[in-house]
Amino acid sequence: MSSNQTLKTIIGLEIHVQLTKLKTKLFCATSADYREKKPNTHVCPVCLGLPGTLPTVNRKAVEYAIAVAKALNCEISDRLMFVRKHYFYPDLPKNYQISQYIGPGFAPIAKNGYVKIIVDGKPKIVRIRRINIEEDPGRIVYLGSIETSPYSLIDYNRSGVALLEIVTEPDIESPKEARIFLEKLIAILEYLGVTDPGLEGAFRVDANISFEGFGRVEIKNIGSIRDVEKALTYEIVRQRRIIAGGGKIERETRHWDSNKGVTISLRSKEFEEDYRYFPDPDLPPLRISKELIEQITKSLPELPDERIDRFMKQYSLDEYRATVLVLNKWLADLFETCAKHYDKYKKLADLLITDFLRWINEFNIDYKNLRLDPLQIVKLLRLWDEGTLSVKMVKELLPQIIRDGIDVEDYVKSSGYTRLADKEYLKSVVEEVFRESPKAVQDALENPKAINYLIGLVMKKTGGRADPQLVREIILSMLDKMKNTGS
Repeated sequence: MSSNQTLKTIIGLEIHVQLTKLKTKLFCATSADYREKKPNTHVCPVCLGLPGTLPTVNRKAVEYAIAVAKALNCEISDRLMFVRKHYFYPDLPKNYQISQYIGPGFAPIAKNGYVKIIVDGKPKIVRIRRINIEEDPGRIVYLGSIETSPYSLIDYNRSGVALLEIVTEPDIESPKEARIFLEKLIAILEYLGVTDPGLEGAFRVDANISFEGFGRVEIKNIGSIRDVEKALTYEIVRQRRIIAGGGKIERETRHWDSNKGVTISLRSKEFEEDYRYFPDPDLPPLRISKELIEQITKSLPELPDERIDRFMKQYSLDEYRATVLVLNKWLADLFETCAKHYDKYKKLADLLITDFLRWINEFNIDYKNLRLDPLQIVKLLRLWDEGTLSVKMVKELLPQIIRDGIDVEDYVKSSGYTRLADKEYLKSVVEEVFRESPKAVQDALENPKAINYLIGLVMKKTGGRADPQLVREIILSMLDKMKNTGS
């Protein structure tokens, strides 16, 4: 047996993505716009599963599923087949879910795909086992946490909303790889325009994790990419401790409590046969024509991998810069808007990736609510190029552009907020710093790295407006003079 430290981690993901761009549910004409609506008001006899009702397939949902399958390099079935997946939970009004299944006599909408990701600079393929079209169950509402709630409530507004279940092979070997894969997958779905993953409940992940040779645990309904990484990290630590203590990993389903940062046991894990799959008699198989697949394929937009390649060629960006921009579609769109007016593309990319993204996260701004004139970014970079602003001043003005929407040119003119590059004036400031900080000067004479401290003192005296390169040159000149004269 391998030591605890060398056990291979095996992770497979089941990603449930609501097709939020649809106006109606998967098998009925009820509105799919259920969010922030009164409980149990967006329902009808079909999505409640009342006796005598007949489902009809939402054609647009099938077209979206085919588009996703093509984008994920999948084989698409020539038949649309639905099955009943039986389980008895309160959020499922029919006591079965209309879904799809891969097996003898059954076929999902697509199978055998893959997604290419980059992990630590190396390419990796994560295989897609299948893509299912299925209906969402209702929503269980707890008073407080799932552990402490005295009762639970059921809201069936979500029941019947169209879902895609995207199932990977167990190719993922770490929480980091899971995060990178999910970031890529979400980017692909956003480029396709089939979902808005930022909406509550639109993106949920069931993560299956085990160590090679030990039992598998499923963590249900994780609601964000960040929480998937955290939940898997926690579960790895928990399972390692059990194995190290000679215990057994129970096959079970667990819940991720994001507030406490722990997984909680829910129930023993079902086996596939427990679901008693059989064909839905109300939904006979439908043919998927090659013409429909070709039509959808031709209408696909530029996808992330294609855009990354184009950014590298058109803007001479390296793969890292291109990837970071493209996997944030709105950021890539902003870059391209600015690039129409500013051709120092690497400088533009670095400002957006390093500083712009940081402030967006710092201010907790949803990009959909960002009211930003892209030309302000261009103006800021041009003032930097002209020497009117220093790099420090650029970094100070950027958050004001993002948060307050200032016109950077007007602000600089009215406030006199410009870079100081008057050599004689800066020399006088340096002389003043030398007089006030003789020990720092002595340190700089003995250790060249200590010059940075003197530069910092000058920048402080000038309110950060001094040209740091010019200040460095003046300080070095004065230090050389002191060395030569012995003073």
